[in-house]
Amino acid sequence: MRPFAFARADSVERALECRRGEPTGAFVAGGTTLLDLVKLDVMRPARVIDINALPLKDVERLHDDRLRIGALVTNTDLAYHPDVLADHPLLSQAILAGASSQVRNMATVGGNLMQRTRCPYFRDPTAACNKREPGSGCDALTGVNRMHAVLGGSDRCVAVHPSDMCVALAAIGATLSLQGPNGEREVDVADFHRLPGATPHLEHELGDELIVAVTLAPPLKPLGAAYVKLRDRASYEFALASAGAMLSLDEDLIGEARLALGGVATKPWRCHAAEALLAGKRADTAAFEEAADLALADAAPLAHNAFKIPLARQAIVRALRDAARAHREDDT
Repeated sequence: MRPFAFARADSVERALECRRGEPTGAFVAGGTTLLDLVKLDVMRPARVIDINALPLKDVERLHDDRLRIGALVTNTDLAYHPDVLADHPLLSQAILAGASSQVRNMATVGGNLMQRTRCPYFRDPTAACNKREPGSGCDALTGVNRMHAVLGGSDRCVAVHPSDMCVALAAIGATLSLQGPNGEREVDVADFHRLPGATPHLEHELGDELIVAVTLAPPLKPLGAAYVKLRDRASYEFALASAGAMLSLDEDLIGEARLALGGVATKPWRCHAAEALLAGKRADTAAFEEAADLALADAAPLAHNAFKIPLARQAIVRALRDAARAHREDDT
């Protein structure tokens, strides 16, 4: 373990002040990712700032029916919050599909958004990894890449984004409130995580700032939602492929569809073209399979992960089917 300075902040302003001038400084709340990476010598913060005392633990209903969630709300509290269960069941399902109950009790909304890849080459300081060490290369491209991305990769990085919660946020639509030295600004969740391109070490749009809240878009009504996560084992495992689907039906016709993927892309992957294709179609297997094919049309497999394409196709079809079923059950 490398030595680092430690500070506790009791306000957002104090947290930002402690972070100022320390480019490798890091905020810690639950610490479920940061502490692992520090012990692996992957992250080397010069200063760690404990932000658990910050007043960012509330879930608030806004006047326009949006839901504002403080960045320090735990995954457990969010998954079981009455407003989330009623209006955003996809978010609850996705959170409960991730990690273990012990981790969810510690992990926070802000920390989940900042969660870093589980690529074994990123987590091994002896391996070449452009995300960890820019310009060093990417051992995953020619190595064991079974767990890696088939969407959104580049010749510099094919690491998969690991979060289940972020897949749901991508489908629902949300804005992030970021506070920095120059005040607060908002960023659409779809624009927050970056594709790797030529700069995989630049993972997100966060500057010298702190995530203070996530605001969910107004709920889709009427709504059927489902999250399907396919993985090597039934619990405490990251997705090989996952799909979050939301459908609003009129009789048996799709009025609006939302679809996002996890486990197969370098960022939470919203499937806009597939959503547009589904609008106005009958909610049946043929439409769901057509949408799945379109969502994966640009998939580019590596040596060991071609199986992810048919697996993701299954996840999409199942998620859309289950969302349609949930919608019909709610109508009865």
